[in-house]
Amino acid sequence: MTSLFSGRVAALFLSAMISGVIAWPAGAGVLARVDGVEITDEDVALATEDIGATLPQQMTPDQRQEYIVNYLIDLKITSKKAEADKLDQGAAFERKMAYFRDKARMQTLLDDIRAKAVTEAEIKKVYDEAAKAQGSEPEVKARHILVETEDQARIVLRRVRGGEDFAKVATEVSKDPGSPGGDLGWFTKERMVPEFAEVAFKTTPGQISEPVKSRFGWHIIKVEDRRTQTFPPLATVRDQVERFITRRAHTETIEGLRKGAKIEQIEQAPVLPPLPTKP
Repeated sequence: MTSLFSGRVAALFLSAMISGVIAWPAGAGVLARVDGVEITDEDVALATEDIGATLPQQMTPDQRQEYIVNYLIDLKITSKKAEADKLDQGAAFERKMAYFRDKARMQTLLDDIRAKAVTEAEIKKVYDEAAKAQGSEPEVKARHILVETEDQARIVLRRVRGGEDFAKVATEVSKDPGSPGGDLGWFTKERMVPEFAEVAFKTTPGQISEPVKSRFGWHIIKVEDRRTQTFPPLATVRDQVERFITRRAHTETIEGLRKGAKIEQIEQAPVLPPLPTKP
C-alpha cells in the first residue's frame, strides 16, 4: 500500500491545503455579533479550513470552536480599524487581495475536483486494484542470534538446543543490538537477506535452525510462528484510498492545466559580489 498512496510532491502540496477541512452542518447559525455584523457557523467553517491545522491537537471540539469564534471577532474589529485608517488602499493591499482571490479560486477548484473524483465506484476500483497487486504473502515470526564465527554459532546452537532460553542467550551473546532478545517480529521473505530468508521460511515453527552464514555473520534462527498476510479490508484503509484518489485527480488536473498554459519563468541574473576597493 505504501507506494500506492505516496503520491507526488505537487499533489502532496496541493492536498495539504485541504487537510484541515471540517464538515459543518448546513445552514448559517449565528454564533456572535460584532457591531451588528454576524459571525456564523459558516464563517467558523471557513476559518477552520484556513487555520484549523495550526491549532493544538489536544483541543476539544468546543475549545476549537471557541478559539475560532474569538479569532473571527478579532478579525472583524481589526479589519474595521484598518479600513478606518485607509490601510486597505494602495498597490500593496491590492496585490495581497489578488493573491488571496487566486488562492480561494484554486481551493474551490480543488474541492470540486475532489467531489467529482472520490466516488464509491472509484474507491472500490482503486482498492480492488491494490488488493490484486499485493495478493497474499507468507510471513514468519522469528528470533535470531548473530555471532561472528561458525564455531561461536555451534556453541550457541548447543546451548539453545540443550534447553537454555533462546531470548536469554540472544541477550547475552548476539551482535544484533536492534533485536532485543533476538526478536525480529513478523517479516516477509524479501525483507531479509536471501541466505537468512531461505532457511527461516523452510524452518518449522518451534524449531531452531543450523548455523546460517550471511554478510552480517553467522545466525541461529528460531522460528516461532507463520501466517499468510492478507490485504486489509476496505473499511480500514478507506481514508488512504480517498486521499490517493484526491491527490491523483489534483495532480492530473494541474499537469493538464500547465500543459495548456503559456508559462514563462524568468531566470534571475546572479548577484555578483562587489568589486574590491583599492586601499
